[in-house]
Amino acid sequence: MLIATTPAPGHVVGILEVARELARRGHEVRWYTGRAFQDRVEQAGARFEPMRAELDFGGKSREEAYPGHAGLTGMAGFKTGVRDIFYRTAPAQLEDLLAVLDRFPADCLLADDMCYGACFAAERTGIPLAWLSNSVYILGSRDTAPLGRGLPPSSSPLGRARNALLRFVGDRVVMRDLRREADRTRDQVALPRLRTGAMENIARPPALYLLGTVRSFEFPRSDLLPGTHFVGGLLGLPPEHFEPPGWWEDLHGTRPVVLVTQGTTANDVDRLLVPAVRALAGQDVLVVITTGSAVDAGRLGPLPDNVRLERFVPYHHLLPHVDVMVSNGGYNGINAALAEGVPLVVVPGSEEKPDVAARVKWAGAGVVLGRRAVSEAGLRQAVATVLTDGRYRRRARELAAEYRSCDAPRRAADLIESLAASQGQVPTGGVTR
Repeated sequence: MLIATTPAPGHVVGILEVARELARRGHEVRWYTGRAFQDRVEQAGARFEPMRAELDFGGKSREEAYPGHAGLTGMAGFKTGVRDIFYRTAPAQLEDLLAVLDRFPADCLLADDMCYGACFAAERTGIPLAWLSNSVYILGSRDTAPLGRGLPPSSSPLGRARNALLRFVGDRVVMRDLRREADRTRDQVALPRLRTGAMENIARPPALYLLGTVRSFEFPRSDLLPGTHFVGGLLGLPPEHFEPPGWWEDLHGTRPVVLVTQGTTANDVDRLLVPAVRALAGQDVLVVITTGSAVDAGRLGPLPDNVRLERFVPYHHLLPHVDVMVSNGGYNGINAALAEGVPLVVVPGSEEKPDVAARVKWAGAGVVLGRRAVSEAGLRQAVATVLTDGRYRRRARELAAEYRSCDAPRRAADLIESLAASQGQVPTGGVTR
């Protein structure tokens, strides 16, 4: 098995448990990604295969890795991120992976669903390809609007007309430059152009599409890709060693615990963390802020007495103590919260985060704030609503029971083995657990 992932935590974490399960079953597993993840790759029982330095932005925030992206939001931020992080890196990823395959003739490729170098390698060699999603279902549907808009699903005649119109406008106007970028990228690696819509003309869909969530957290579709399976939550491996911060006993007090997180790659300090500190200062809650990347604490101002600031605290240890999570819409963090039964306040950032937020709202598991500047009063009220309105916690707990009913690593490994053994033919899915 050869695994290939974009060198960002959200693209790596979900595959760790699957890699460990495959290695436990006796398969030889190698993993191509950034050096920042070598220890975790090896902890999972895989052999690390480094990507070339110019592709490896692991351990950096988006602004650190791509300074030109600073300040970009909305559709401009979404398109620029897809172009620079995923499309323009794919040809060099392909070269790296073909070199690995020369000395390690894998029976199957497993990749996150935006590691397009792996998609190209599968297309070039004929090796069966499986995607393990690090985010929402990315393929188009007549029942949903295109990605990036944060709209709810609709399969009514009027809703399907809306979806078709948005796809047409996206392909011909809004996403036209990104679609052309995908065509140029495929030309560069000598693969034929795909006559499909924007965001789908970069790579052929895989034989096996594993979604690391539960069915109740994804929009319903009548036209899921054959080979799609909802395997359950894939939340990463707990750390081998955990040293609690000095304030850890504060979690056992009487105040509700509010976790505020901006994820690990996105940098929403001024948009999310600063207003959250101000909104919740002096409230009868304990606020835990995890920054994900290095942040100048001075940007947050003097920390109120009820705020605790850390770069990282493992969710495996922290979430059982949390009453509500405030998030920018990072998919893995949202899934981790729901798997623990924690309701949400979502302030969606860029990339696909508005689409993640739309699923939180649709599933009834939290409150979503607008995508513009967040007011302190609005954020304070949203947190109070989720803490006091029992509907959100009840729904989060219902979803948590669904997560617990799945054995995601086992199911994913079963399907990947089936793909490898049958040379690309796997059972169709849709709602399989």
